[in-house]
Amino acid sequence: MIYQRIKGARSGLPTFSERRSTAQRILTEAGIDFNTKVQDWTDEQLNAIRGIINDQIKVEGSLRSEVQLNIKRLMDIGCYRGTRHRKGLPLRGQRTKNNSRTRKGKRKTVANKKKATK
Repeated sequence: MIYQRIKGARSGLPTFSERRSTAQRILTEAGIDFNTKVQDWTDEQLNAIRGIINDQIKVEGSLRSEVQLNIKRLMDIGCYRGTRHRKGLPLRGQRTKNNSRTRKGKRKTVANKKKATK
């Protein structure tokens, strides 16, 4: 686990999946004061934090696999969000006429129809 060493405990703990509120809950369970800096933590405190994170919270690989399974489930049942995932379009109601380049990717230019010559 990577901690930002010079920060306070509440802001040094958050990583992927662990945000501020989760970090506060972890610190209270471990019995660590919020104001102590990460570099001042003892080995026992680090081990307590690691134990809580390993036992109670999904992080990194397991969290990513759960998210991927949720997306696959949406695509399998064929709901609106699943079809948007399948097509690679935005899911949450954004307009797609002009923007949404992040989801759609690089522009694919379509040529105009040529007029028939007489």
